[in-house]
Amino acid sequence: MALPVPAAPPAGTSGLPQFDPAQWPGQIVWVLIVFAVLYVLFAKVFVPSVGGAIDAREAKIAGDIAEARRLKGEAEAQAKAAAGEMDEARENARQVAAGAKAQAKTAAAGRRAEEAGRLAKGFEEAEARIAATKGEAMGHVRTIAADTARAMIERLTGAAATGGEVERALGAPAAQA
Repeated sequence: MALPVPAAPPAGTSGLPQFDPAQWPGQIVWVLIVFAVLYVLFAKVFVPSVGGAIDAREAKIAGDIAEARRLKGEAEAQAKAAAGEMDEARENARQVAAGAKAQAKTAAAGRRAEEAGRLAKGFEEAEARIAATKGEAMGHVRTIAADTARAMIERLTGAAATGGEVERALGAPAAQA
């Protein structure tokens, strides 16, 4: 299939209307109309909306920066307040600990004194029992000595000694210590 051949332009024309000076006045009018329409559209519609968007964005950024600075100031103030509260809490904890320590020392001293008193009483009672046992034992020494003397006499002499003879041999009881 063969391609159609374009028709040749009529005689006396240069071929392209843009290069034909006879058509320039009409083209200039249309260029001016299109330029005026585009100028009005850009000047009244597009540029203000873009400019408004840019201005709105700048205002939002400035507002966000101001809000961030305000929040930063509040955060710093809260941090200082929290640090003050922490210092106060530490001081209170130190005072409570010191009070508890003093109370524990007082309670321990009271328990030590009570225990010392109880031990002293126990020592006194033990010493009294020891003294009583010693006194009782010393009372039995004379009887033991008499029995021992009687057994020795009987063994040595072969005859039993009388109670009076043993008592005279032992002598009068000495004052007990």
